[in-house]
Amino acid sequence: MTDPTTDAPLFPRPLRDGEKLDGDWVLTEFLAYVEGTGMELYAAQEEAVLEITQGNNVILNTPTGSGKSLVALAACFSALAYGERAFYTAPIKALVSEKFLALCRVFGPDNVGMMTGDATVNHDAPIICCTAEILSNLALREGAKADLEWVVMDEFHYYSDRDRGVAWQVPLLTLPQARFLLMSATLGDTSFFQESITALTGAETVLVKSEERPVPLDFSYAETPLHETITDLLKEARAPIYIVHFAQRAASEQAQKLTSIDFLTKEQKAEIKEHLRGFRFDSPFGKELSRFIPHGIGVHHAGMLPKYRLLVEKLAQKGLLKVICGTDTLGVGINIPLRTVLFTQLCKYDGDKVRILSVRDFQQIAGRAGRRGYDTQGSVVVQAPEHVIENLTAKRRAEGDAKKLKKLRAKKAPERGYAHWDEKTLEKLRTSEPEALVSRFSVSSGMLLSVLCRTAEDGCKAMKRLLVDSHEPPRKKRTHKRTALAVFRALVEGDIIDISGERVRVHADLQEDFSLNHALSLFAVQVIESLDKNDRNYALIVLSVIESILENPSAILFKQVDTLKARKVLELKHAGVEYDERMAELEMITYPKPEKELLWATYEIFSKEHPWVLGHSIAPKSIARDMYELGLSFNAYVKEYGLQRAEGVVLRYLSETYRTMTQTIPETSKTEELADIIDWLGGELHATDSSLLEEWRKLSDPKAALLREKSEGDGKEQEDITKDRRGFVVLIRNVIWRLVQALARKDWEAAAAQVGAAALVDPRVAPEDLEASLREFFEEYGEIRTDPAARSPRHLQIEEAGRDWTVWQSLVDPEEDLGFRLVFRLNLDECREHGRPLLQFEQIQSG
Repeated sequence: MTDPTTDAPLFPRPLRDGEKLDGDWVLTEFLAYVEGTGMELYAAQEEAVLEITQGNNVILNTPTGSGKSLVALAACFSALAYGERAFYTAPIKALVSEKFLALCRVFGPDNVGMMTGDATVNHDAPIICCTAEILSNLALREGAKADLEWVVMDEFHYYSDRDRGVAWQVPLLTLPQARFLLMSATLGDTSFFQESITALTGAETVLVKSEERPVPLDFSYAETPLHETITDLLKEARAPIYIVHFAQRAASEQAQKLTSIDFLTKEQKAEIKEHLRGFRFDSPFGKELSRFIPHGIGVHHAGMLPKYRLLVEKLAQKGLLKVICGTDTLGVGINIPLRTVLFTQLCKYDGDKVRILSVRDFQQIAGRAGRRGYDTQGSVVVQAPEHVIENLTAKRRAEGDAKKLKKLRAKKAPERGYAHWDEKTLEKLRTSEPEALVSRFSVSSGMLLSVLCRTAEDGCKAMKRLLVDSHEPPRKKRTHKRTALAVFRALVEGDIIDISGERVRVHADLQEDFSLNHALSLFAVQVIESLDKNDRNYALIVLSVIESILENPSAILFKQVDTLKARKVLELKHAGVEYDERMAELEMITYPKPEKELLWATYEIFSKEHPWVLGHSIAPKSIARDMYELGLSFNAYVKEYGLQRAEGVVLRYLSETYRTMTQTIPETSKTEELADIIDWLGGELHATDSSLLEEWRKLSDPKAALLREKSEGDGKEQEDITKDRRGFVVLIRNVIWRLVQALARKDWEAAAAQVGAAALVDPRVAPEDLEASLREFFEEYGEIRTDPAARSPRHLQIEEAGRDWTVWQSLVDPEEDLGFRLVFRLNLDECREHGRPLLQFEQIQSG
């Protein structure tokens, strides 16, 4: 079963004499692999694998934890056996990355590739992991000619997603050459899909459905205050408990409330302390989390830094966290073993109004309860509404006292942010079939152009067929046809498509630029190449160009606006401006958009020349640039805008900025100042949380990642930040530059604090001493320059004496005399031990 060239545990062996490559052979070989792992197939798994190896489409509707991923391996193995290609899709990039590395372990990294729109690895591999959007774009462009024979669609209930569902439908309309494996725990009625997929592919489509869970669930409705419910569950040994909230703030606040409860034994507390040895809770939210975890309490949501989420998952897997306060994102493949899922409510805001959870949402989240291999029973508990619990508690306390009962005044339900639920609601959500999946088909200019670009068939006929075959009711199909016709006419009028010949054609000179996933990258490249590299602000303008092609992180932009408004209010009040005028001024405030005139002007020209960007607009903003110009570290930036609950959002955005800068900007366009910005950002990311950068390294070189996994085992070795000299020097420069900026602002208190923060021990530098040391500088030059040129690496010098370094940072004056320098010393062993640059400030040297 092992391929000697890839060392893959699962790979089709060569046929022996007399053997025939058919479904029975594939089934026998796959079952031999399963037996070799020591696993036993459930009845539903066995049935699904049998149908797959016989070449049938399969819809797999089984509970969470029932081994759907193993069935997906069978589809991929079948494709490899026949020399075919399989595409494995997942709804979010994080899951795609996770599946990619998991498949690399099984099939070997040579046989697995990945495409997510902003990262591509081994794109010609026989097994491809990708987002649903990537497969959809491929299906639109190539249809029946697409190079694939198997499509695995994980979490297929995303077919009903309001914004993204069309991507899950398109492959089911355009890939007749494929066999499909659709998987989800919550599908509802699938008869329509069975009929339509059979009609598309000509192969039978089999529904494999089972209610049998490896770990059965019990359900209960709690009418006791939340802390009492949790205490009762702990007494009944039903931890770990995941407490479901529908807002990140609520999750953190609940964790704080629970610190008064003693969850752990002394031995468990000691074990947690040992696991936390060397771990740095060095961000604003990290300080909060560091208070929760020693109590056996975790927090888990998308707003956290990846290193914190990974820590919570790791401690939970070891059974050291008894309670985890998180959000409803638990329903999308979160790797936390749980015995109990506790809902704080059964209603949520869906983007339009507050509604009762759908059956699908409830069952997706509830399905995470019960640890396979650990529990014989999982539990799902739902809290009654808070006002109902308070009324019941008050009534119980007044029982037997007629006067108290008479005085009772029932607390009313909240008027906002609430939809009523009770025990009947729970029963309905528990026992009902998930809602039928709803078609979310839509027409866009990108879709039309993709289909019209087909070379193997008449694109116009293909588009008509797509509209007719869509899973929409007749009324909506008519609407889509009218929309498609309007878009078509606009493309003709814009001279983007040509209808003068026998077939509709997209202008040939535009085809080579076509890329729905990288169209805005092309825009960025063209704008950057048109800029003047001698412009003093060139590097910052390039950074703004890059930020304009990235998705808007609304959580950050809202906070920027809030902060700017707060500052403006104080300014206007101080100036004596009347209330109505203040309000009018505040209405005009938006988040920073540097270079917006340049960006919009160039985008208008670009969009006319490159129609592929239709529907993909630029978004001028300043987050990475704002952080750079303010001279703030990641943590300081989070504090500046009150983003403690969104640290993960900030990190993902900055990581995306860094990756786009490294991958998109042509080498010929990278000046010294621009390279310095890239290094600065990479250094900040590494210092904040290196897990995302490590993930990229894993994805770009999966072979090396697998080798590291084998060699590291369960070892926990402190990362040596000094090993990569260039990266370590960038970290040093970032630390020193924040001090330089404080000195430039003449903020002597902040400068002295920066000196202390950068050292192993407090060097006790007084603000007045710093001011005195630079008095001569400011009298002669007036200012310390902090522009990109002043940040150049050429102004930093290092003298290495074994493990001890001396570092000089020149202060750049307007005349560039460079007569003043900051002097530091550091020891590499101390820096490695503490995981950060530790700089002992010596003096400000002149002359």
